[in-house]
Amino acid sequence: MDICFEFERLLLQSLGSSISVVDEVQGFRYFDARDLLGFVDGTANPNGLDLAASTLVGDEDGEFCGGSYVVVQKYLHDLTAWQQLSNDLQEKIIGRTKIDNVEIDDDAAPQKSHKSLATVVDAEGVEHDILRDNMPFGRAGANEFGTYFIGYSRYLWVIEKMLQRMYVGEPAGSYDRLLDFSTPHTGTTFFAPARPLLQAMAGAALK
Repeated sequence: MDICFEFERLLLQSLGSSISVVDEVQGFRYFDARDLLGFVDGTANPNGLDLAASTLVGDEDGEFCGGSYVVVQKYLHDLTAWQQLSNDLQEKIIGRTKIDNVEIDDDAAPQKSHKSLATVVDAEGVEHDILRDNMPFGRAGANEFGTYFIGYSRYLWVIEKMLQRMYVGEPAGSYDRLLDFSTPHTGTTFFAPARPLLQAMAGAALK
């Protein structure tokens, strides 16, 4: 946390009055990559060669090639209500077992799990991944428990489709039951450009 604090201090000092801080959240790693709901988070993240293919804009948008779309959302959990559920029901809502993190098949279920609704497949049957770098946060004394969702994607439509499936449901009405216990308080979309574009923008600004 000391290095993160120093980086934040130096960054804000450099940017000065050009920006305003509207929200500040200090996250942390929780046990074996779990969130505060007790489940392992980010299991389906791409890795290896799939990582860049899923997160970095390619030749389809040459001017912004190498950049990434970043969506962040701050969720607060009602842990009291969540902990009143049985482990079996929690697992059905998440779509994975709690202890050993094994996927649960809910293809035949009328209402899909969070795992299924957060999986995006296009019209050709191709699954599109995003990189989730979620961080738990909380203050036990203030009864505040949450997850700061950070998603990186090559295509913005993939995250938009994922959120639509979660909030509206597929079919409509069969929304993500996790949202009964986890409430979004912020939502922002960014584009993180690659170094060549940043250098070009800096050069243009100096002219």
